[in-house]
Amino acid sequence: MKILIIGGSGTIGRVVSRYFSKKHNVITAGRKSGEEVVDIASSESIETLFKKIGPLDAIICAAGEAKWAPFNDLSEDDYYIGIRSKLMGQVNLVRIGKNYLNPNGSITLTTGILADDPVIMTASAAMVNGAIHSFVKAVVLELDNGIRINAVSSGLVEEALDKYGDYFPGHNPIPMDKMLMGYIRSVEGKANGEIIRIYD
Repeated sequence: MKILIIGGSGTIGRVVSRYFSKKHNVITAGRKSGEEVVDIASSESIETLFKKIGPLDAIICAAGEAKWAPFNDLSEDDYYIGIRSKLMGQVNLVRIGKNYLNPNGSITLTTGILADDPVIMTASAAMVNGAIHSFVKAVVLELDNGIRINAVSSGLVEEALDKYGDYFPGHNPIPMDKMLMGYIRSVEGKANGEIIRIYD
């Protein structure tokens, strides 16, 4: 397969890219690193990327940002960081990317445990993750040409424990190889319209 991995140089993306590169033709893209440059907060940037790389068999997004801050400190503009990047960025990848997918291709989005089990300072991030879950379950009803879509929602991965561990007291860190199984299931399996939760 020819697979585009957006965020392929990030904590999760590196592991995902390493696995799929063993068996498939992988193209990585990111705002600051990767073989190609893309800003998922810009529809024009997304369109330019797809026009350049041509038809694909799978799209994986492991990118997108959202503001973490106490609820009382979040401004309207703070919320729009996550809405424009992680939420609409991934929605636009589906909206535009479906036109560049071969029949029976797949799209895999990335969310996280905050959609179901939020912690403090995540009013914005949890909102965005939950919205993506609802989007996946709705858009699957209308995708054509056998295109599948799923979202991988992982708990705090072990590699991010030092950075975010204090925000997740009592949560079980998720080994990276277990997190990876969600992406394998989405891309190489037949899952469709699923929120693939990896929380324990």
